[in-house]
Amino acid sequence: MAASRKPIISGNWKMHKNHFEAIQAVQKLHYRLDGDDHDSVIVTVHPPFTDLRSIQTLIEADRMKIELGAQNCHWEDQGAFTGEVAPPMLAKLDVAYVIVGHSERRQFFGETDETVNLKVKAVGRAGMTPIMCCGESLEQREAGDAESWVEGQIVAGLAGLGGDAVGTLVIAYEPIWAIGTGRTATSEDAQAMCAHIRSVVRSNFGDDAAAKVRIQYGGSVKPGNIAELMSQADIDGALVGGASLDPDGFAAIVQYRNH
Repeated sequence: MAASRKPIISGNWKMHKNHFEAIQAVQKLHYRLDGDDHDSVIVTVHPPFTDLRSIQTLIEADRMKIELGAQNCHWEDQGAFTGEVAPPMLAKLDVAYVIVGHSERRQFFGETDETVNLKVKAVGRAGMTPIMCCGESLEQREAGDAESWVEGQIVAGLAGLGGDAVGTLVIAYEPIWAIGTGRTATSEDAQAMCAHIRSVVRSNFGDDAAAKVRIQYGGSVKPGNIAELMSQADIDGALVGGASLDPDGFAAIVQYRNH
């Protein structure tokens, strides 16, 4: 990992925790982390939409250094889109990072590379940072198509962006076969794909973008495997699912330097 790329560890809570539970979880996480943790790692939490205002107020009142994130958004700034949430609405809640194109959104809600691209651009326009997800299924990996599949997702998802913009965002590599299954890509597997992702960025957006873009690994990240993952040259952080629901466990992941 390059010294210029500050690690970013993100907790994706998915559809868990009401706003009371969210407040308790963030308070506990805050108590577990110290100034050195925040100096070394960007920490983001991504609760459900119904929790965002409560967590924004908590972070502001207690001057926490935890960054607020969202799990999704629409690509339009407003309109007749019942049930959707617009990027400017999130920005008004001091949301800093938005997950875009998570594999569950693609699998269960029909998101495509094209809609992911629209969302990446919309999040950026609203002054927030997208965490754009990519990753292959077990079938694609076993067929030898993993690298070409992920390359296609990146090229399509970032289409129309300049190198400067790409350098500021986060790409999360999440092997679909390792999400919530207990299976984890080996650190070598994860590094190989993250290096490939960086090479794709270099080929399409230039050396500077490739040097600056932060690449997270996501897929059954736990306190026991985070240090080895973070030791890899092209892994700049983690997108943590189930393990982020427990403040103690998530704090231990953030504190991987002490392992």
